[in-house]
Amino acid sequence: MQVILDQDRCCSSGQCVLTAPEVFGQSDEDGLVTLRQARPEPSLYPDVRLAAVLCPGGAITVEEATGTP
Repeated sequence: MQVILDQDRCCSSGQCVLTAPEVFGQSDEDGLVTLRQARPEPSLYPDVRLAAVLCPGGAITVEEATGTP
């Protein structure tokens, strides 16, 4: 999994930080989402997916890995 952020779409609601704090942070300056881990460990995948769904601005994109390494 790879997480991609579009800070231009972020509305600073903080839902992602509440849902997956290991992966997302929030800037103290402007409240925009920050990324702590672009490639989180598998145990965090459900929370990251939920954060993407809950994001009111649609600022989070989750790219799922395809195939086997």
